[in-house]
Amino acid sequence: MERSTRQRSAIRAAIDAAQRPLSPQEVLAASQAAVAGLGLATVYRNLKLLVEAGEIQQVTLPGDSARYEPARQAHHHHFQCTRCQRVFDVHHCPGDMAHMAPAGFLVEAHELTLYGCCQDCAPPVRGKPVRVPIRSGGPA
Repeated sequence: MERSTRQRSAIRAAIDAAQRPLSPQEVLAASQAAVAGLGLATVYRNLKLLVEAGEIQQVTLPGDSARYEPARQAHHHHFQCTRCQRVFDVHHCPGDMAHMAPAGFLVEAHELTLYGCCQDCAPPVRGKPVRVPIRSGGPA
């Protein structure tokens, strides 16, 4: 990788601090606090370099643009809010999904995306929110 720059350091720090995958626009907004005048083209260029260096990874959800998160994370899934479009990490996995594949097929990996309203967008509900337990397990 090329030398580290102030812009790249700010972008890396924004992604690390977010605790969720960020869109390039979210990376720009978070990074501008540290580097005034940072532009979207610079963010895209540095995201590409950080992906190539293996420091961050792309999160691609069906029908949506890429988002970015640290590459060192363990296997996990994602939740996308249908109102604000933000994406969050889900650190639970239903486990082995090999039984869902057609006979004779070998499952090598899986991706799972949940959709709904995040806690900021969900309408207030009387009482406690309903939580559906999700078994924790490793990748298929």
